[in-house]
Amino acid sequence: MWWFQQGLSFLPVVLVVWSAASFVFSYITAVVLHHVDPLVPYISDMGTTPPERCLFGIMLNISAFLGMATMYVRYKQVEALNPERSRILRLNKIGLTLGLMSCFGLCIIANFQKCILYYVHVVGACLTFGVGAIYMLVQTILSYLMQPELHSKDIFWIRLTVSLWCWSSIVSMFVSSVVLYSGLYGTNLVQKLHWDPQEKGYTAHITSTASEWSLAFSFLSFFLTYVQDFQKISLRAAVSLHGQTLHNPPASSVTEQQALLVAGSI
Repeated sequence: MWWFQQGLSFLPVVLVVWSAASFVFSYITAVVLHHVDPLVPYISDMGTTPPERCLFGIMLNISAFLGMATMYVRYKQVEALNPERSRILRLNKIGLTLGLMSCFGLCIIANFQKCILYYVHVVGACLTFGVGAIYMLVQTILSYLMQPELHSKDIFWIRLTVSLWCWSSIVSMFVSSVVLYSGLYGTNLVQKLHWDPQEKGYTAHITSTASEWSLAFSFLSFFLTYVQDFQKISLRAAVSLHGQTLHNPPASSVTEQQALLVAGSI
């Protein structure tokens, strides 16, 4: 049996590969058509102009669905491993809520382009990256609380390192974006897709875009740490039928059944 056939380990792998492909395919299309500059454009800029906008949107929507599925499996695994530890169960529910909010933000990014509805797009980015970073922090704390009994210390340290990588990227992107959009380098920079290295503000722009790419790949790296854990879990749906047919029983039959129930109880 191959490693990806064990448990649900394929799920985070598919999430990471699909999400990375959504960035790469959109980037190649946008660069080939000269819609963006080749050197680290904003990820959102690759979803601004057709046809890459269509590809970017549909692939990110699927990524959001895969993300929700991955986070739910993680939630069920932690719940099953710690049935009587109230602190972990409480943090686990908080983590699931934050994760679903982050995935919803990704849907907003995919469907509301920054050149059309900028502020809605920014809300989606804050949910995806901001709330998502808190989700990573919660999962890192859970890993700390569950080691060394349930998994090795190495997993905790890896997740902590990736979380620090994520938060440092957020700080870098926030500071450089504030400097870039402060008004010192012109107005309407949101619509600007092409930059000249000799322009004022180019350094802040490159710092901001590189930080965004770094942030995105820190998320993908974090989900890869789930692969080994997901080899130890499988989920199945239980079917419960409320009758032997799909027909609605006649009223007389329902009355007879109720009468028999009453008689039996007496």
